[in-house]
Amino acid sequence: MDILQIAQQVAGVLEDKKAENIVTLDIKDLSTIADYFVICHGNSSTQVQALAAELRKNLMESEIEISKIVGYDAARWVLVDLGDVVVHIFHRDEREYYNLERIWGDASIVG
Repeated sequence: MDILQIAQQVAGVLEDKKAENIVTLDIKDLSTIADYFVICHGNSSTQVQALAAELRKNLMESEIEISKIVGYDAARWVLVDLGDVVVHIFHRDEREYYNLERIWGDASIVG
């Protein structure tokens, strides 16, 4: 599975779990951090944790290595590091505040 397919799988899992406003940014020409950011939000801390838990379960079943998950307990901004794909699962309020799409405004949005 290539990196874009992993990002697409992540977006699909999040969509199935009812994440809001899912955006996949192609940042490979802008940064060495990762190739793709997948960004979404939930409307409550419970939903943010449910999104992260479902994503973790799906990735483990697909044998996709998770480097790190941070922010799960606070459930305000959960970061799931898959190496070349970094997933940002925000609480709605934090997503509006940090506005990663604006910060990475030069990135192209992937389908």
